[in-house]
Amino acid sequence: MKYSIGEFSKITSLTIKSLRLYHEKKLLIPAHVDDFTGYRYYNEVNFETARSIKILKDFDFTLAEIKEILDECDSEGDIIIQLEQKLKLVKRKINRYNEISASLESIIQYERESVMENSEQFVIEEKEIETILIAGYRMKGKYQDVGRGFSLLFKKLGRQTNGKPITLYYDGEFKEEDADFEPCLPIRKGQGDENISVRELKGGKCVALIHKGPYETLTNSYKKIYDYINERGYKPMLPTREVYLKGPGMIFKGNPKNYLTEIQMMIEE
Repeated sequence: MKYSIGEFSKITSLTIKSLRLYHEKKLLIPAHVDDFTGYRYYNEVNFETARSIKILKDFDFTLAEIKEILDECDSEGDIIIQLEQKLKLVKRKINRYNEISASLESIIQYERESVMENSEQFVIEEKEIETILIAGYRMKGKYQDVGRGFSLLFKKLGRQTNGKPITLYYDGEFKEEDADFEPCLPIRKGQGDENISVRELKGGKCVALIHKGPYETLTNSYKKIYDYINERGYKPMLPTREVYLKGPGMIFKGNPKNYLTEIQMMIEE
């Protein structure tokens, strides 16, 4: 059976424009092209190919991906394998979008409440902080990996904890992949190992601000501190410290809008 391009368009629910594009991309080559008129004619084999293209297109495969699949797949079983791989990718994207959705909800709620309150609950202060004994696990990677470091510290020295968890940030800039940071626990006593450093964290003068809300909104408070430091001509010293006065527990996450994080920037005296 032979079909004109118009007939084939109706049969496959593909527009003539699409059929011409697929011919150009060598995705769907007509069974016959009239040498004199240039008219395209399609057959049963073309119909099966068109059906596969439409299914894959509906599942957001690109034309390049579809051509690769059609070139490599000899049976429906091969196409099913490709669909299974696409399904895994879609599920990963769904999980990522769920994470983004939850973060956006937290940020929106925080910003709305901040506008409604129309006042700052906490103010920037200059203060002296004491030298303390800490256990630290130096890391390089993504900031969200900090939880893994705290888990290791609590497992080894959790019974010796003597204060709120702290993270030291050694970079003077934001980094996406290879950030240099160190989750720390203030402790009464304890010994380190090849991974955990037990030492004194030197005190001194710092500019501090307590931030209330999810960690995604910490940038607002960092801006306030930098504005304060720059206006007074202070010179900040690394590492920057974040002290987690109230945050997620080991089991229960809690409400991010109630998290309390004190940002401490040591300054030269």
